[in-house]
Amino acid sequence: MMEERHKKILQSNRSNLVRDLDPSKLYDGLLEKGVFTQDMIDEIQSSGTRRDQARQLVRDLETRGSRAFPLFLQCLTETGQHSVAEILQIGAPSAHLQPVAPIQAVRPAVQPLPLSPPMDADKQSKYTVPVYPLQKPSTTPSPSPVESIKQVRVRRDSIQSYKMDASPCGHCLIINNVEFEPECELSNRNGSNIDCDKLERRFKALNFTVEVKTNLKQRQIKHALSALSKKDHSECDCCVVIMLSHGTEVSHNRFPGAVYGVDGQHVPVQQITNYLNGQHCPSLQGKPKLFFIQACGGGERDTGFEVSPDEAPPSIRGEDDQTDAIPMSSSSDSLSMSDEPDARATLPTPSDILVSYSTFPGYVSWRDTQSGSWYVETLDRILEENAPTDDLVTMLMMVNNEVSQNSAKGLYKQMPGSFNFLRKLLYFQSQT
Repeated sequence: MMEERHKKILQSNRSNLVRDLDPSKLYDGLLEKGVFTQDMIDEIQSSGTRRDQARQLVRDLETRGSRAFPLFLQCLTETGQHSVAEILQIGAPSAHLQPVAPIQAVRPAVQPLPLSPPMDADKQSKYTVPVYPLQKPSTTPSPSPVESIKQVRVRRDSIQSYKMDASPCGHCLIINNVEFEPECELSNRNGSNIDCDKLERRFKALNFTVEVKTNLKQRQIKHALSALSKKDHSECDCCVVIMLSHGTEVSHNRFPGAVYGVDGQHVPVQQITNYLNGQHCPSLQGKPKLFFIQACGGGERDTGFEVSPDEAPPSIRGEDDQTDAIPMSSSSDSLSMSDEPDARATLPTPSDILVSYSTFPGYVSWRDTQSGSWYVETLDRILEENAPTDDLVTMLMMVNNEVSQNSAKGLYKQMPGSFNFLRKLLYFQSQT
């Protein structure tokens, strides 16, 4: 395995490597030195743009054993990428000295077959039959130490990334429900406009065409989703839907929860996702469809549990924190879709769909009236800081961790989560 210090050097410099590395110059050297096989290089080359290839190369390099790092440094020097090599050598000044010299001397060698004394045919057969399988490998070149690593390596090079280089990358629909009709007895969602503005700026920076719709009734939400599904997404690589509203828990067979229109009527999350699945939106088949739900999953409040003193202390949020919770609705109306026959409750396999929830199903989601919701505030910052280097699922794990440290009124907790049916890694475009 690669030394831990070398892994840390690669990980801490991943952003610089993705930005500056020219993978195309390295392939011949890495292949010749046995760091990668031809199949692995072919898959790296097919991963997408130069940045995608650099990201995949660095990720695979960490799995290639103790000699991979010094050989990588040697290839960087040989191809004139001295600035990149110098950055890595700051943390490992001697990493390239000891392993490099012996590698040049390692050559495939043909070992002679062992000689056996003369004997009659019967004895020859009796004593040598079990020996032949052991001698057989000696007729082929012996693999170098680096090449032999592939026999025990857990293969990750077959995991590829979604194509995400279209311009614009795709459509992003934000539905922001703030002011609810008095007769539906739902409070206004103060602070939601802050969430909306943050996410609009963020996804524009990620090269999405963003459309914001405010204070929609249930029927209007369905109409907006239906219109989105009927767009031609053939030139796009992705589609994003963001729901900012009150929410509740409903019966479901795949994606839990529902979001409310300003008229007090809800739309189940699984119906929302259904508008963009492969059946109802053919131009998005095989492309990632992302749903971010800032709404409560139910009315239960999480008081958390005690942790050991060495755990990070929770962040105490403001006294004005509000929830987006509505009591659980009956199952009889949770799947009602008579007004939208093109969206059915029974989903086909939801490939290439990810639904990210601000809170665990059944629990409330907290929102600060001055700074916006915990979930959106954290998601926006994580995307800003980590989108150039990390994939979406990794970033959502960061969001989960940070939001879980918060504490409303010094008592209540929140745990985001996601239902992930993506088939590949998803990296957003570099922010401009």
